[in-house]
Amino acid sequence: MKLFISLLALGLYFNCPAQGSRDITSFVHTVDIFTGKTDTLLRVKKHFEAPNWHPEGYLILNSGGKLHTLDISTRQMGLLNTDFADKNNNDHGLSADGQWLAISHNDVSDTSSKSYKSAIYVVPAKGGTPRRITPEVPSYWHGWSPDGRTLVYCAERNGNFDIYSIPVSGGKETRLTDAEGLDDGPEYSPDGKYIYFNSYRTGHMHIWRMHPDGSQPEQLTSDAYSNWFPHPSPDGRWIVYLAYTTDEKQNHLFGKQVLLRLMNLETREIRDITPVFFGGQGTINVPSWSPDSRKVAFISYRVD
Repeated sequence: MKLFISLLALGLYFNCPAQGSRDITSFVHTVDIFTGKTDTLLRVKKHFEAPNWHPEGYLILNSGGKLHTLDISTRQMGLLNTDFADKNNNDHGLSADGQWLAISHNDVSDTSSKSYKSAIYVVPAKGGTPRRITPEVPSYWHGWSPDGRTLVYCAERNGNFDIYSIPVSGGKETRLTDAEGLDDGPEYSPDGKYIYFNSYRTGHMHIWRMHPDGSQPEQLTSDAYSNWFPHPSPDGRWIVYLAYTTDEKQNHLFGKQVLLRLMNLETREIRDITPVFFGGQGTINVPSWSPDSRKVAFISYRVD
């Protein structure tokens, strides 16, 4: 049962029959962190998740195991070619130069006995044939180093979910956390000095940061919300993250009351940048800042 809960927490329901049987409307938004103005780019009766903001003015999202593009100006959608990787979950994102995309694909051909076999691949951002990076499963991508040489991710090894790093060229992975409970959502600061992440090590889900080698972990939030997926802004001034309004333990479920919160990294002041809305899993799993650090893309939902 614990494994089942952990799988839900990491967004592995994307091909779940129960989820697919729902009539879901996805609303793709952007919010201006300075004015609070929210624009709705797309309203569609389909389950989309996890927008990445490409510097050329479009979003990359996943739905039904495939990746899609959404032009921010024209609101036109397209299909992003990932060749054989057609079971992608919502853990995907762009390198700092926008040239490469990391994806997490459920490789059912993997010989592991694990029930879910997500492996990390990289593929050209415009589409192409993916190249596998992580030898072990399950592994879920979350961050690129600023120089594009290293990936950080959440992985289950020996029954515990921790944060690991691996060279983009492949090779041996390095374990960065070893606390009991879930460590997830690792993402580099743009200067490469920190990795931000969320952790349940205190018995409540909070935002943390550590040095890239895993040393000197520092807790950044301490409120009653369940806080997930901190995303540093490209200018290094802010982190945006998802806050569940109720204590969800180690779960990161779809269909909950959530909001987006913003932390000023100089003053540590936190403020809400959205009202409470229906979302959760799929809303903002991955980096989604605009290149100018002014806006954030996210998804809310309605279930009929």
